[in-house]
Amino acid sequence: MRDAASFLKQEYDDLVRQELEWKLRVLGGPSTPWCTVDGKKVLMFCSNNYLGLSNHPKLKEAAMRAVETHGAGSGSVRPIAGNMDLHVELETRLAKFKGAEASLVYQTGFAANSGLIPQLAGKGDLIISDELNHGSIIDGVRLSHAERGVYRHGDPEDLAKVLDEAERGATQHRRILIITDGVFSMDGDIAPLDEVASLAKEHGAMVYVDDAHGEGVLGPGGRGIVSHFGLGRDMVHVEMGTFSKAFGVVGGHVSGSKDLRNFAYNKSRTWLLSGSHPPAVVAACLAAVDVLEREPQHVERLWENTRYFKKAMKDLGFDIGKSETPITPVMVGESGKAKQLSAKLFEIGVFALPIIYPMVAQGKARIRTIMNAALQKEDLDFAIGAFEKAGKELGVV
Repeated sequence: MRDAASFLKQEYDDLVRQELEWKLRVLGGPSTPWCTVDGKKVLMFCSNNYLGLSNHPKLKEAAMRAVETHGAGSGSVRPIAGNMDLHVELETRLAKFKGAEASLVYQTGFAANSGLIPQLAGKGDLIISDELNHGSIIDGVRLSHAERGVYRHGDPEDLAKVLDEAERGATQHRRILIITDGVFSMDGDIAPLDEVASLAKEHGAMVYVDDAHGEGVLGPGGRGIVSHFGLGRDMVHVEMGTFSKAFGVVGGHVSGSKDLRNFAYNKSRTWLLSGSHPPAVVAACLAAVDVLEREPQHVERLWENTRYFKKAMKDLGFDIGKSETPITPVMVGESGKAKQLSAKLFEIGVFALPIIYPMVAQGKARIRTIMNAALQKEDLDFAIGAFEKAGKELGVV
């Protein structure tokens, strides 16, 4: 009898042959600049922990206190019995930090996109998406019954064409939703959100920005891309973000109007049907907001490190693409060579993962480095030296 699940091994073996499979490494301890990975002491150079907050004493202390006062778990989904005072406090503080009327916390950023996007647009609507948007946005769009349009990456002129074609088309859409990442996680470039928002207003469209990699990084005090461009809330209707990157914890959220919050928590099944965050997680997120408000040096240090690393890598002859943020891709080309470079760096003592097809296009494989505010100058020099040595050995530079 044929094994109905035999395709699992066959498809995985195909990935191995094409050098496209993920090999999971194990972090043995906190995400710190120097950490233990697979039992080896290495310099962490690929974490999303931009500000080094995941091991910040204030976050750890807040998490431990919350376990004592509120227990280990919430006991339910928020609509039933899992809506704790800590959850409400976090949303109030977050909205104030973001300069929005209201915020709503989701279990993850992926849950925010996949749960809210299908509710904002459906049959008779049009969703227009940047061609390089994150997979969670793509899944959210697929779950909707809306028509779909795509514009060239970061190209407002092409977006204008798509909007004009939609207005001239035979179908008159009930509503139009434009969605873009704020910072694109593979290349580190920033969406021209000011121009996107202006076009949207001109055409009566809503704007949804996924700012997962912009929070804690862009704007005054790390308040994100909407603040970075100085846009009003009438220009950007949904600002989605995450606590799992610069905030150093885990969870997603959206910020905007009170109407958005009320709509989102009543309509998003990912929110309605998932257990709420444990008290320790919520308390740590609250502490992260405190740190961003009271310790601006973390954001400042992040950008100092970013400028230093980018200049050194350019001077060595590495192709670092068009990055404008602490995400700095080191372009390699072929997936196999990117994996070799990552392995060589790990041998030297730098943990930096390869990003390969299908996460990026064929021939666009790279080592994606992500800067961290907790790195010292000697750490950066060590990493730069490792890249120089490994890059020359493999003919990358």
